[in-house]
Amino acid sequence: MFTGLVEHLGTISAIVPLDTTESGGGGWSITIGDAAPILGDCHIGDSISVNGACLTVTEFDATSFKVGVAPETLDRTDLGERKVGDQVNLERALAAHVRFGGHFVQGHIDDTVTILSRVIDGNSLRLLFQARESTPARPSLLPYLIPKGYVALDGASLTLTSVSDVDRTFGVMLIAHTQSRITLSEKPVGSKVNVEVDMVGKYVEKAVAAAFGSSSGISVGDGLKGIIEKAVEKEFQKRNM
Repeated sequence: MFTGLVEHLGTISAIVPLDTTESGGGGWSITIGDAAPILGDCHIGDSISVNGACLTVTEFDATSFKVGVAPETLDRTDLGERKVGDQVNLERALAAHVRFGGHFVQGHIDDTVTILSRVIDGNSLRLLFQARESTPARPSLLPYLIPKGYVALDGASLTLTSVSDVDRTFGVMLIAHTQSRITLSEKPVGSKVNVEVDMVGKYVEKAVAAAFGSSSGISVGDGLKGIIEKAVEKEFQKRNM
């Protein structure tokens, strides 16, 4: 579990698509350097959020650490497109004794979105993103996004300033302090950004879906329609008795 408050910017020092070393596990591995500030209490097996993705430390020294990246993670995130020299947002797993300043972030990326525009607003930066079209395999993120709600972008907890279901877009504003501490402020238009929606919205949706009977194959919308139709029919019967 994470808070979405990025602790440090690390730099990718190595990418191995087929890492056959013991710490590589025969899969895709990434080594991240310039990471000394977050490695003082590191252990093998620890979780570190890398651009919002919760990854496991398989090897580390005083200034760098290695993580393995599973095919599912490569498919869901931008990590497969990162290059040596790229900076990434880093956050250690939440400790019980620290202040909780962001929101509950799992480090489980839901999908990527594309930066649609960048607009300077005083000393702030407004960013607009577009989500991909919904498919059965990749349902829309929009139902979980509300103005002034939370979203994690590349692992950074941010507040939504706008949401358009019609255009499949949403926006955030980065204050000057945030711009200097996360990679998002440097990404150009057209770049992919990792998104994790607020998990509270997912639990609410599941609870509502269960109440409307969607577990039996009925959608939330159809379930609500059925409830309204029954109420109208009952009222009609009462009036005509």
